[in-house]
Amino acid sequence: MKLGMISLGCPKNLVDSEEMLGILHEANYELTNQITEAEIVIINTCGFIQSAKEESITTILETASLKKTGKCKYILVSGCLAQRYAEDLLEDMPEIDGIIGTNCFTDIAFVLEEVKQGKRPIHLQKKPEIKTDAKRVLCTPKHFAYLKIAEGCDNHCSYCVIPKIRGRYRSRKYEEVLEEAKYLATTGIKELIVVAQDTTRYGEDLYGRLRLAELLKDLCAIPQLQWVRVMYMYPNNFNDELIHAFATLPKLCKYIDIPIQHASDKILKSMNRRDTKAEITSLLAKLRKHVTDIVIRTTFIVGYPGETEQDFQTLKKFIEEQKFENAGVFQYSQEEGTFAGKMANQITAEVKEQRYDELMAIQAKISENCHKATEGKIYDVLVEGLDEEDNTLAFGRSYREAPDIDGLIFIENAQKLKVGDMVKVKILQGFTYESVGQLIE
Repeated sequence: MKLGMISLGCPKNLVDSEEMLGILHEANYELTNQITEAEIVIINTCGFIQSAKEESITTILETASLKKTGKCKYILVSGCLAQRYAEDLLEDMPEIDGIIGTNCFTDIAFVLEEVKQGKRPIHLQKKPEIKTDAKRVLCTPKHFAYLKIAEGCDNHCSYCVIPKIRGRYRSRKYEEVLEEAKYLATTGIKELIVVAQDTTRYGEDLYGRLRLAELLKDLCAIPQLQWVRVMYMYPNNFNDELIHAFATLPKLCKYIDIPIQHASDKILKSMNRRDTKAEITSLLAKLRKHVTDIVIRTTFIVGYPGETEQDFQTLKKFIEEQKFENAGVFQYSQEEGTFAGKMANQITAEVKEQRYDELMAIQAKISENCHKATEGKIYDVLVEGLDEEDNTLAFGRSYREAPDIDGLIFIENAQKLKVGDMVKVKILQGFTYESVGQLIE
């Protein structure tokens, strides 16, 4: 049967989708990226915040229409929404033929057989007798891939449901991670992007010590790889060994993705974050001192319960002072099952919107100035695509931009380029979220 996959949410979820596709390919399903041609559709959902839940539900309903207008016979829902609301989904949405949770997605072939037998299974726990060593079917472009080094989370931030959905933090075995990285490198991958809910915690549960810096050194030693990028590095475990790795490993992108979330100590404490403003400020200063040409990306939450105008002004001033190259701002989402969701002093939607708009305007100006500061500089750029209307224009990313979340560099005089090429580009003009550069022959 032809099978299609719709993967929603974060890169970590995408890796799960790729693993499921690998298992199903090995089980002789015919994979298709044309959902209208698929007889089976798996929707790997996100359920992190309200907007993600709404997107997942909408996608399920839109896909269900293919049972009438297309070739679709079965719809299976997996991922965070499935794990979190399994019973409700199956009861409220007759279009769904089966549910598989985040803890057992590698049992996908078994669950699909149950679906084809006419059952409507809810499968949330791993069946230990089912084992697979199938290779992932990558859904990313051929020149980069994600490498997930751990599952789950132990941070228990007060606003977050991930520990309840994904379980405790579980590092993958060191040798297993390296083996997968070496295999991916043989497929033509030039950029490897390391992900987990908290990458800086890697190894602590398995080996009794933090091993991310050691892992990055070994990843950078893989000959075929040109870039290694790391995402989701929490500040509380960002030790000196890791700073040294970023300062000294040439293949390691000098790109620090570090979720800070707030700058008010009162709010940070209520969020159950493990850092103070002073500690975060000290870490940022140390990173900028020791890592040449560093780029720092972060995220902030506005409208957290109890956030006063003074708390907001503290955050606003912090952003103005730190001048992050890239920053995402999110409005707090009140989630059931979280400590913050039960707090009485919730912020109104209007105030959240106003604070969001204000911070985004400040960050837009900072990002524009950061991009303008790159004018005249030359960067290695990984070509992501070619303009369909203008064959002299291509676009790509330098070490300063991660895929899908940061802007692009548009490259002039690029008619000879191919997707996946690594080229030298001189930046001509920087804008708020993008830059324009010229190919250096």
